[in-house]
Amino acid sequence: MTAVLPERPRAYESATAPDLLERLALAPAARTAVVAGGRELGFGELRAEAARIAARLAARGIGPESVVALCLPRGAELVTALIGTLTAGAAYLPVDPKLPAERRRYLVEDAGADLVVTADADGEPLAGGVPHLPVAALTAPGPDLPYAPVPVSGDTLAYVIYTSGSTGRPKGVEIGRAAASALLAELEGASIAVTEGGRVGWNASPSFDASVQQWVRLCRGDTLVMIDDETRADPALLARLVDEQALTDLDITPAHADPLLDLLSADGGPRPLTLLIGGEAISPGLWQRLGDLGARGVLRTVNLYGPTECTVDATAGWVDGADAPHIGSVLPGLRMRVLDEKLNPVAEGESGELYLAGPRVGRGYRGRPALTAERFVADTSGYGDGHGGRMYRTGDLVRLLPGGRLGYLGRADGQVKLRGHRIELPEIEAAVAAAPGVAEAAVVLREDVHGAPGLVAYYRAADDVTEAALRERLAAGLPAYMVPAVFVALERFPVTVNGKVDRAALPAPAAAPAATPAAASASASAEGMTASQALIAGVWAAVLGAAHVSPDDNFFKLGGHSLLAIKLVSRVRAELGVSLPVKAVYANPRLRDLAAHLDTLVAATASQDS
Repeated sequence: MTAVLPERPRAYESATAPDLLERLALAPAARTAVVAGGRELGFGELRAEAARIAARLAARGIGPESVVALCLPRGAELVTALIGTLTAGAAYLPVDPKLPAERRRYLVEDAGADLVVTADADGEPLAGGVPHLPVAALTAPGPDLPYAPVPVSGDTLAYVIYTSGSTGRPKGVEIGRAAASALLAELEGASIAVTEGGRVGWNASPSFDASVQQWVRLCRGDTLVMIDDETRADPALLARLVDEQALTDLDITPAHADPLLDLLSADGGPRPLTLLIGGEAISPGLWQRLGDLGARGVLRTVNLYGPTECTVDATAGWVDGADAPHIGSVLPGLRMRVLDEKLNPVAEGESGELYLAGPRVGRGYRGRPALTAERFVADTSGYGDGHGGRMYRTGDLVRLLPGGRLGYLGRADGQVKLRGHRIELPEIEAAVAAAPGVAEAAVVLREDVHGAPGLVAYYRAADDVTEAALRERLAAGLPAYMVPAVFVALERFPVTVNGKVDRAALPAPAAAPAATPAAASASASAEGMTASQALIAGVWAAVLGAAHVSPDDNFFKLGGHSLLAIKLVSRVRAELGVSLPVKAVYANPRLRDLAAHLDTLVAATASQDS
């Protein structure tokens, strides 16, 4: 099936783009707006529900500059609550329900949320002193109301999204309504959002700014297809959903795109599928594969780069296998400057730090005027941006390529990207150093941890401390993607001549002796494991690089994560001939439990064959 792409989408100048909700009002009422599980919601139904939600919020005093925390999973209710909040003139704060309780509490309190909307009425409050309301109370049937969004200015707060903080605590980025409206206009102007009545997968966590790029597509009349966690985690299920739901657009990180590509065929759903890829650098090998699929008409892939502080996407570059990886050129509503250490512009072919200016530069960090002044600096280009002539200092090093394109070189500070997540290493270091018994800590991103990029925490103990205790403590306060895969105890830290920790000299984690699945299985059998436990132990040993695995070991506490879970099920299929879904690893992280689940699958398969 081939998607119909108009020669040029209807585009708006980003500086004068109509408000998102003005555009939403024009979408055909009968067209499907949201697909979530077994529920479909038309645009007329979406607007009617948003109007009821807005009225109920207004009755609670919620309006412009109010912040409504949405602690909801990806689903139809998240979409209606989000649009209803904006319809009331207020801003939303996404709080992923999967975050640790301490992290959720911090987000709500630090943002000064005026209301928390949760999935149910019986859960523990996220924070004291803040009103809580179950989403059902907002979405309950009621009288029909006209869809009349509260008028707001372009600078009125639209949302607050938190990013990792170098001071040890996350910081909230404030983005205004005009900036969010301009994002959609620029995606259209760059011929990225082009399909009339497209079907767009919502793949990102609502707490991740890529989700904004996905839900704004509603406002041009596209259909949002919500992708559940089970499907997101399993490349086979995701490929099936792409075709069954006839997706035209999918946003994804390079790490999660890699195992998906081989499962996409030319004769599947609408082709070419527009793949919006970003969140981390694309390797040369993956770039070439994406380019090859583009030449075959399977994909049209755009590499997107942008900091949360500049409303999601700042640059875009189409992937062509003939090119080396690059992040493209700046989108039309922003201006870029590549400056050296003395803030002088660099020449073509030279490298420097990237600065961004224009109407999509955010308002700043919520409640942090000093940090805002440090990162949102005076625009020395001489052009105003409606925000007092400011530009955002990204901290990213780039090379200025011919034609205004940029090559990404890395960070100028302690920030890293891992599986699409922006992480400030000092935040993790502060959490490790605060643990009882730890005297000193450092965290680095290494490229080969269990066969993939991963975080390694180094620590010097002043008292008895175990890796298990450290991992448990960090898991209670940090998102899962920020918990190091490996902890390394050191007697002393290497230092530079200036007395600072020499990160380049930190030792690589000790490699476990190579263990083939067969050798590990034999060892496991000798220790009294069942046959299925021994087989799983062998696969775990190969995937995790572990020399020894016991029945009570936990896959994720041994350093496993989403990408390794995908590798695990692939090895199980290859080694044992059993189709094990990725969700089974999450549901049964302990080896003995996963082995028991495997026994159930084998028995069911044998029963069907007989």
